[in-house]
Amino acid sequence: MAVSQNFFIFAMFITSNIIKPMRKTILYLIALMAVFVSCSKSEKTYRIAVSQCSEDIWRDKLNNELKIGTYFHDGIELRFASADDSDEKQIEQIHQFVNDGIDLLIVAPNQVATVSPAIDEVFDKGIPVIVFDRKTNSQKYTAYIGADNFEMGRLMGEYIATRLNGKGRVLEIMGLKGSSPAIERHNGFESALKAYPNITLVASLQGDWTEESAVNAIKSYTGDLSNLDFVFGQNDRMAIGASKALSSDGTKYCGIDGLPGEGNGIACVRDSLLEASYIYPTHGDEVLQLAMNILEGKPYQKDNPLMAALVTKDNANVLLLQNEEMVRQGNNLDQLHQRSDAYLQQLGNQRIVLILATAFIFLLLVLIVFIYRYHLQKARIQEERTQMEREQLDFYTQVSHELRTPLTLIEGPLAQLSETKDMQKASAEASGLFAIIQRNTHQLTQLINKMLNVQATGSIDDLNASQQEAAPIESLEKTAETEHSLADDMSTVLIVDDNADIRAYLRTILQDKYQVNEAADGQQGLAIANEIVPDLIVSDVMMPVMNGLEFCQRVKSGTATSHIPVILLTARALSQHQIEGYESGADAYITKPFSADLLLARISNLLKSRLQLKNLFAITPIEPRDSGDVVSPPELGGAGGGLNESVDPFLIKFRDFIEQNLSDSDLSVETVGAELGLSRVQLYRKVKALTGQSPVELLRTARLQKGRELLQTTDKNVSEVAYEVGFTAPSYFTKCFKDEFGISPSDL
Repeated sequence: MAVSQNFFIFAMFITSNIIKPMRKTILYLIALMAVFVSCSKSEKTYRIAVSQCSEDIWRDKLNNELKIGTYFHDGIELRFASADDSDEKQIEQIHQFVNDGIDLLIVAPNQVATVSPAIDEVFDKGIPVIVFDRKTNSQKYTAYIGADNFEMGRLMGEYIATRLNGKGRVLEIMGLKGSSPAIERHNGFESALKAYPNITLVASLQGDWTEESAVNAIKSYTGDLSNLDFVFGQNDRMAIGASKALSSDGTKYCGIDGLPGEGNGIACVRDSLLEASYIYPTHGDEVLQLAMNILEGKPYQKDNPLMAALVTKDNANVLLLQNEEMVRQGNNLDQLHQRSDAYLQQLGNQRIVLILATAFIFLLLVLIVFIYRYHLQKARIQEERTQMEREQLDFYTQVSHELRTPLTLIEGPLAQLSETKDMQKASAEASGLFAIIQRNTHQLTQLINKMLNVQATGSIDDLNASQQEAAPIESLEKTAETEHSLADDMSTVLIVDDNADIRAYLRTILQDKYQVNEAADGQQGLAIANEIVPDLIVSDVMMPVMNGLEFCQRVKSGTATSHIPVILLTARALSQHQIEGYESGADAYITKPFSADLLLARISNLLKSRLQLKNLFAITPIEPRDSGDVVSPPELGGAGGGLNESVDPFLIKFRDFIEQNLSDSDLSVETVGAELGLSRVQLYRKVKALTGQSPVELLRTARLQKGRELLQTTDKNVSEVAYEVGFTAPSYFTKCFKDEFGISPSDL
């Protein structure tokens, strides 16, 4: 205990005399470290949002190319969102990007007119906007990048007309209505066919860029689609869908996108599923480079057309081989980028370690200096303390001498009076009052004598200890020796009261039935309660050092003492005083003057309630605090560990059902209530009335008791036991176990 106190004093001194004066130094050091760390991240981070109108293979390819583009630029954070062909969703996503804070917006509008106002708002707020793939009906954008959809439609029209030698029947499947690529490709296609009067454009059916939309458009068309020579799908997927819906041997199909990979446009041309396709370029790296030119203030063009190429059976294989090589190179680039990121991370970690090591060495040197100063200051403080104690001792000695004279004049006549015949013949009541006077006078004399002896001992701590004893009838040590001689099977009651006569009176009431311990104030009571863990506490409210309300709160909040019933015994009889008592956690509140029988009955009921709770689930051997032997809980029946007949049958049934379902982690109060024929509220009130605990608390107690039994009697580890008794997490089982038994399950 002395070592712990010295360590605490040293820690407090270090905190007040070393840490606090070092605060400015530490703050300067932290600021310096922040500068070093910030230097490692000097590049500005640009937040670029990418708003896609939909999600498909072409846009996935573009997104991947954008990510690869970030490998060549530092400090770029990309944020992606897909509107799934919904104008409302894309508008909402654009607004969310702005609210989150972005430096630039890359957007492919779902439709020409609907999304334009949201894009205009972004532009008006000073945020650069790059429109790609699709256009808006507004000029409020920073730059546009994408292929010429009108030209692509026109070239596909020229290609079909050439293949038909200027004569035939042609069907067109258009993309999403209102989108700029669908409008421009149709206009270009129609413009090319006007030069060929013998080519008939049978219909321009409306799709939405998906294969299913082309199938549905053809099936729902009521006109004549026989003898078609060519079908132009505004993208490859709709062209494939048209081929499935028409299934005509003589019809040829062509589309736009020309994506690589199996099942996509180029492979379909190679396999003769499509007559031709037109590569609709993604070029995500060029899109990102354009964004960086805008953000970094470099020159850029407002309109940036991307070059495209026609795909036929003649060049399909070459294009696929080129794509495979590009994919391979891209994968290699990804691996190199990951390795470089790992190396940079290691370098950053090493830099941080170096900074922390430097800071630690600096702090260590500063600490050495301050420890040296501490020893110098400690010597000075010790000298001042010695002088102060000497002056205090002189003062207490002088006061004690002044008090000793009147005490002698009181104690002497009392001693003479006790020897007279009248006093010896006095009634029992008069003798009791005389004994109280004589005893208190003797105690006051002893206190003064101890004060006079302080000078001889040379320690002010002895004086403080003698004052804190408050002159009880017997010292705590003597009381403890007496109490240890009582029978082990008696319940322990702790009396906490600053009035020694009240303690003596309570002892005479309780000592025949209970093992009694005493404390003169709340602070002493709390120390004794934590040491002996009594079965019940009777406490006064108005006490020095620590009053009864604070004492009760500390008892109820302590891990080792929270279960102990507390009776507040006080002269404070107003209702608000009683409310304060119960709010502090008291189990009973008895006002003075009180009936001894009432106090005994209340103590008996509280202990009986706690005994029922203890016996309810105490089905495993329990190791006593002061013995190495393992004994069974008291009042248990037979080998099965059942409750005796005096316990409420309802509790036995309640206990048996819980024991049968301990391993069920989903066992609830509702399930238990249904088994016992009670609602949740009825079950709670009945169990609370019988045991003082809630059903949930009893369930946890049962699981912990069973877990303790398994740990003592089997080779299972803590995790296995936790799951077997219904806990879903071993860590929570360990915490509850330690709160219940005061030790860790691994220590058991």
